[in-house]
Amino acid sequence: MDYILVAGGLVGLYFGAEWLLRGAIALAQKLALPTLIVSLVIVGFGTSMPELLVSVRAALSGSSDIALGNVVGSNTANILLIIGACAMIFPITHWDKSVKRDTYVMIAAAVVLLGLVQLPEIGRLAGIAMVAGIFAYLAYAYMQGKGSVEATEDADVKHETLSGAMMAGLILGGLVTLFIGAELLVRGATSLARDFGVSEAVIGLTVVAVGTSLPELATGIMSALRKHSDIMIGNIVGSNIFNILFILGITAVIQPITVDPRFGSFDVPVMVAVTIGFAVLLLAHLGIRRLTAAAMLVAYVGYTFALVQV
Repeated sequence: MDYILVAGGLVGLYFGAEWLLRGAIALAQKLALPTLIVSLVIVGFGTSMPELLVSVRAALSGSSDIALGNVVGSNTANILLIIGACAMIFPITHWDKSVKRDTYVMIAAAVVLLGLVQLPEIGRLAGIAMVAGIFAYLAYAYMQGKGSVEATEDADVKHETLSGAMMAGLILGGLVTLFIGAELLVRGATSLARDFGVSEAVIGLTVVAVGTSLPELATGIMSALRKHSDIMIGNIVGSNIFNILFILGITAVIQPITVDPRFGSFDVPVMVAVTIGFAVLLLAHLGIRRLTAAAMLVAYVGYTFALVQV
C-alpha cells in the first residue's frame, strides 16, 4: 500500500504541475503581466500551501519546532535541491530582469527571520508585520509588472490562448492535485521510512521539509522541460518569500512560535547563506549551469547529513 501511495503521489504531482503551469502562463498573457509576476504570485503562493497547512497544524498542536523547521528546511531545499535538479535538466541562463527586485525581497525576508529566531518566541505582533509586508510586496510587484510583458527569450516556447473558465480550471485543478499528490507521497514515504527503521527525527528533518516542497519540485521540473526559466526562478523566489513572510506570519498570528536555540545558531544561518549564494547568481546574472547545479545537489546531501548531527 505504501508503494501505491508513493506512485499515486508522483502521478498527482506530475499532472498537478502540468495543469498549474499551463494555466499560469495563459493567465500571464491574458492579464498582460510578465510570466515571472504570475509565477511569483500564483505558482509561488500556490505551491507553498502544503507548508502553510503543515506549519499551522504543527503550531496548534504545540510542535513549534516542526512549524519553524518546515519553513526553514523547505527554503533551503527549494534552492539547493529544486533549483539544482531543474538546472540539471535545463540550465538557467535567461530570466525577466525584474527578478532583481524580488531577489532583494527574498534576502530581506531571510535576514528578518534570522533576527527573529534570536528571540525566544515569534509573537503575534511580528506575525502581523510579516503578513503586512507580503501584501505590500504583492501590491508593489503588481503595479511594477502590469503592462510590462517582455518578449520570450526562447523561440521554442509557445503560449496557449485559453478561456477564463479553462484557465481557472487548470490553476485550481493543478493546485488541488498537487496537494493531494504531496500528501500521498509524504504518507507513503514516511511509512516506508519507518518500516526500514529510520528514526522519527530524520523523517521530520527530511520527509516533512522535502515533502512539502514537492509541488515546487514538480512545477520546477515541468518548467525546465518546457524551457521556462522565468517560471523556475519565480516559483522558488516567490515560494521562499511566501514561506517566511506569509506562512510563518499567519502561523505566528494564530499561535506564537516558540524558537529552539538551534534555529538561531545553525538552521537559519545556513538558510540565509544559501539564499545569499542563490541571490548572487541571479543578481550578477551568472546563471546556473549544470556544473553549478551539481554542486548545489551535493551541498544539499551534505546539509541533510549535517542536520542529523546537530
